[in-house]
Amino acid sequence: MDRDDVSRPLLGSQNEDELEHSSYLDKVKNGKLYLATFAAILGPLSFGFVLGYSSPAIPDLRRIPDPRMQLDPEEASWFGSVVTIGAAVGGLFAGWVVDKIGRKLTVMFCAMPYIFGFTIIIAAQNHWMLYLGRIMTGVASGITSLVVPLYISEMAHERVRGTMGSCVQLMVVTGIMGAYVGGLFLGWRWLAVTSSVPPALMLVLMCFMPETPHFLLAQGRRAEAQEALRFLRGPGASPEEECARIEGAMQDQGNSLGWSDLKDPVLYKPLGIGIVMMLFQQLTGINAIMFYAESIFEKAHFQRSDIATVIVASIQVVFTALAALLMDRAGRKALLILSGVAMTISTAVFGVYFWLSNPNHSGASVPGPAPPDLAWLALASMGLFITGFALGWGPTPWLVMSEIFPTRGRGLGSSLCVLTNWASAFIVTKTFHNLMDVLTSAGTFWLFSCLCAVNILFTIFFVPETKGKSLEQIQAHFKGVRHS
Repeated sequence: MDRDDVSRPLLGSQNEDELEHSSYLDKVKNGKLYLATFAAILGPLSFGFVLGYSSPAIPDLRRIPDPRMQLDPEEASWFGSVVTIGAAVGGLFAGWVVDKIGRKLTVMFCAMPYIFGFTIIIAAQNHWMLYLGRIMTGVASGITSLVVPLYISEMAHERVRGTMGSCVQLMVVTGIMGAYVGGLFLGWRWLAVTSSVPPALMLVLMCFMPETPHFLLAQGRRAEAQEALRFLRGPGASPEEECARIEGAMQDQGNSLGWSDLKDPVLYKPLGIGIVMMLFQQLTGINAIMFYAESIFEKAHFQRSDIATVIVASIQVVFTALAALLMDRAGRKALLILSGVAMTISTAVFGVYFWLSNPNHSGASVPGPAPPDLAWLALASMGLFITGFALGWGPTPWLVMSEIFPTRGRGLGSSLCVLTNWASAFIVTKTFHNLMDVLTSAGTFWLFSCLCAVNILFTIFFVPETKGKSLEQIQAHFKGVRHS
């Protein structure tokens, strides 16, 4: 018998399964899925307020007459950066919690340190209360950065998962912009009050949202998983087919996680990809660009740097929203590569700008006097960089992290990725001045340019395309088998 004749029934069966699944997705109604996603992304919105809060609050705290509250430059630096320490701890802790109490309860739980942290800041009477409030909101941010992408990826089907997952970063940058805009009109205490509203609203709305079907099936709660799918997919789509697909993938994986699983490509391959992507996200130079934003706008003759930061944040929001719209059309890899190219060019040009701005090529942390006609070069470079980052390397690592891990290793893998992101963010921020002393400002940005070029190559050769694939198909890819 011809080998082709043997394979035809298998191929026909596979095509029938794909057609059946496509027919199932055609019956899906996404209204309640969007509602559940909205409730969850109030967490990243709160996260954005935490990140953006320090920018308008620090000038107020520097000028405050009360010596118990007034921050000197070193204290202001810690007020801004201590969030990353809390976030690293929160991300590590969340990896354990999310597998113990579930995705939904973890989302609800992370609202509490947001609310308590901002309440401590509102009531602060000394520096230590300010630091404690920032650490608590940092812990909440770390938990949020792990659990919300995970919650959304396990709820959403493959046709909208990219767009829904990209809303995480969209809400982060929206929160940052909200904090900047609020800082134009509110003092630091009232800004903290405003920042506590999104997590409080999230806590209330999440009470009415379901747990994810993946977690419920992993716990053997099949009836509840079917009920969750009826809520998320609408009454016209029977949950049986999706439940069976998820259960089939779980049976292939096993339920428990042990040290021997680190030898399994289904775990170690996505773990390596996720960690390296988080590392590259911080090594693109995003923090350096934001550090220089104020001085660059001043050189371009902007009179108010606070309005300039709102403009920068607005650019991020617009292009992150564009990325969300394109994610399920263009694909993850295409946007990452486009983003990497834009950042490689812009950081290289930034290096040229600093080289020309410092004729003696010293390691000064602020560019020296440059010819007036070079201001456009800095502004154009910054605009190109922020656009590129927002289109790809801003939202996509978080989305890919939530997609690539098997169910049994999703908590551990995601927590290690989040820990890598926040730890590297802290290290890069704290060592940035030392790097400029050694390499000069121009050399530092050329280093960032080289790292951006490396992340393009990494994306091409190692990052899988997850567009249009179910979570089970993505896991089958790492296992090296075809999944219908």
